[in-house]
Amino acid sequence: MTLCVFTNFGAIGFFMISGVLNRYKHVLPVTHDTPIFTLGEGDTPLVRSRGIAEKVGCVDLYFKVEGCNPTGSFKDRGMVVAVAKAIEKGMTSIACASTGNTSASAAAYGAYCGLRTTLIVPKGKVARGKLNQAVAYGAHIALINGNFDQALQLARELCDKHPIELVNSLNPNRIEGQKTAAFEIIDDLGTAPDELFIPVGNAGNITAYWKGFKEAYENKGAVGTPKMRGIQAIGSDPIVVDQVINEPETIASAIRIGNPASWESAIVSRDESEGSIQSVSDSEILEAYELLASSEGLFCEPASAASVAGLLRRFSEGENFEDKTIVCVLTGNGLKDPDIADGISPVSLEEYDAELESLEEAFAIS
Repeated sequence: MTLCVFTNFGAIGFFMISGVLNRYKHVLPVTHDTPIFTLGEGDTPLVRSRGIAEKVGCVDLYFKVEGCNPTGSFKDRGMVVAVAKAIEKGMTSIACASTGNTSASAAAYGAYCGLRTTLIVPKGKVARGKLNQAVAYGAHIALINGNFDQALQLARELCDKHPIELVNSLNPNRIEGQKTAAFEIIDDLGTAPDELFIPVGNAGNITAYWKGFKEAYENKGAVGTPKMRGIQAIGSDPIVVDQVINEPETIASAIRIGNPASWESAIVSRDESEGSIQSVSDSEILEAYELLASSEGLFCEPASAASVAGLLRRFSEGENFEDKTIVCVLTGNGLKDPDIADGISPVSLEEYDAELESLEEAFAIS
């Protein structure tokens, strides 16, 4: 249905209303005063595996491709709700700390809605693609000499002291928006999967998915709930080692967090679902990263590949997936962190004369 949407920040104009706020307003904290708008977030593909499924002996393996959201990551689902509710409160300024994806999302929705957006990011710890997005969207960016946890503390203090809305996952509206991915999976499969593998950094996403699956089950929208398989990276796995990591390190920058804001709710999600949270190495992440691209045609950022690395690890440890339906969440697009792809050895990358015969000879074409 085509509508002209008017909000307390002006008329948006005529366009096709879809997106998280409209499609899921019946399960979100949306009121008559909440502005309804979208950049096209949600409705991301659930892609059936053709290569990795065979490796792990699972017929029903799927990838939830969240890199298809407008800024290239799952963060857009929660950000649209957080920003809408901030506008509803009369806020004109938002802020967040970020390892990259949150900052890109906040900057995009802030730009669309005419809000001042302040980003606090750890210097040298944010992938180039993500920082470039935030710059392009016109955000105010502060690079700090510290890690993400310090950046988050500064963001919280800034928002406590000034009329600025914090849009990190500590904001419950972020969790509300992100839970919609669970509803989409159920809609596509017709039921909940048996297990869901998901990267864990600040731990808001595993919290949100579990919330969504529980709500769907309680409202009879799904048969059962999945075991939540949270995956952290070794060196940035505080939940696994059960202690804060002051200097977290991993190639997967999106989950390079040593003190997750949603730590406690991630533990609840793990325990209530009878699932697990475990860690994988950077080498396992990179193996899964390359495998997803070469055998599934899915180019994701390294943190996304952690979910598949976790699946491969559990298979190697003897878990039988033969009769199970599995979903791995791919949280962000590979173009978010393009430098990592430089390490992949090409199958063929040579120079040839601009002649058909040269190509036929090189590639044995007859």
